[in-house]
Amino acid sequence: MVFSSNVFLFLFLPLFLAVYYLVPNRARLRNVVVLVASYAFYAWWRVDFLLLFAAVTAFNYAIGQQIARHGAQTPGALRWLKLGVVVDLAVLGYFKYTNFGIETFNGLVANVGIAPFTWTHVLLPIGISFYVFESISYIMDVYRGDAEATRHPLDFATFVSLFPHLIVGPIFRYKDLAGQFEHRTHSVALFGQGAVRFMQGFLKKVLIADTLAPLANHCFSMADPSTADAWLGAITYGTQLYFDFAGYTDMAIGLGLMMGFRFPENFKRPFLSQSNTEFWRRWHISLSNWLRDYVFFALGGSRGSESRTYVNVFMTFFLGGIWHGANWTYVCWGALQGSLIFVERTQGVTGYVKTFRWRRWLPTFVCIMVSMVIFRADSVADAWRLYQAMFLLQHVGGFTDVLLGAATHLQLTVLVIAWCLVLIEGLREFGPKWSFGSPALRSTAAVWLLVPAFVLTILKLSAQGYSAFLYFQF
Repeated sequence: MVFSSNVFLFLFLPLFLAVYYLVPNRARLRNVVVLVASYAFYAWWRVDFLLLFAAVTAFNYAIGQQIARHGAQTPGALRWLKLGVVVDLAVLGYFKYTNFGIETFNGLVANVGIAPFTWTHVLLPIGISFYVFESISYIMDVYRGDAEATRHPLDFATFVSLFPHLIVGPIFRYKDLAGQFEHRTHSVALFGQGAVRFMQGFLKKVLIADTLAPLANHCFSMADPSTADAWLGAITYGTQLYFDFAGYTDMAIGLGLMMGFRFPENFKRPFLSQSNTEFWRRWHISLSNWLRDYVFFALGGSRGSESRTYVNVFMTFFLGGIWHGANWTYVCWGALQGSLIFVERTQGVTGYVKTFRWRRWLPTFVCIMVSMVIFRADSVADAWRLYQAMFLLQHVGGFTDVLLGAATHLQLTVLVIAWCLVLIEGLREFGPKWSFGSPALRSTAAVWLLVPAFVLTILKLSAQGYSAFLYFQF
């Protein structure tokens, strides 16, 4: 089940909200409703993997209790922390990387005439990367003394399973939401804000991301793309990925507000970035912060020599690339990101800017789109084919195929509209501060525009069927 599906919009969500608000307004009673709904949401995909999900939750709750019993940063607590992290990573590693590891091994031994190893293909449980990372952050925070171990297993189970972010993130930390499991505010105004935010995300996903998907897929599947085709494919996919993932985040935040939860933002106009360092302060913020707090600092952060700090920076992003998936493309993508941040750090780039400069933005934009190719490609060879077209100037004369029939007028129009929205976001941050009418008037106008667009989008969804969010595969 996904947010952009009729079964979610017209069955699951109305039923959940009806039960949620019929239950007496006591946080823990409503937590039970959230927990049951979240488990049902997850089980809709596969019931058997719900057992794994519940087992990981129970295990990390128990580890947190043992760490708290020994006391923060004590030798006994450290032993329990190591056990928790090792088991969590082992679970993630088995389900996410077993197929990749065996396929790589078989490819190597085949070259020397050894029979390949046979195995049963391991199915990847959806959301496992996110709920394992959240569990690790919880036990590490308890060990560091940054968070108290919860005495209520229901609260922890509800935190891990919250269906608005369960499958694709953002990656939450228990310490940031702990108080909301004990008390949270509900109001018509807050519910309305959530509904508006949900509709905004729904439009981003269905109208923009899903419309651009066929064009991006076509460009990446071309056997002999021109330079223009390759760059159009990279830009289209980058746009699709942003509006797909940011759309999901908007819907997650909106659903949270409907339930009285306030979730942190996960995107902050990333295509306005003027360095790759700044890009990672704006893109998938929850993952960037997680990698900083639980990988970079764990490796030693900036406490060692300057060269050691650079190595830690590179390794953090390299491991972040591997986290995204079991494919050599993600290994290369992680190494590329680590190298870019490494170089910028040696040049003193901090990623904090107050003014917009084209000379800083343009090379950053090129780097972002170049990295999108290896991130999207099915293999390193496919990425290399696109890179050759992009930089060796193949068929510079024009678009060999895309604009001559593969791309529809609707797709190209939506691509232009998407970048107009990015431009508007840029003007809001770096341009003159204009204000049209009162906040109440702007809100009313937004609702009157959103509701008809939302209805039309539902009709489009019903006609085409739903498509999974891109980050489901991670």
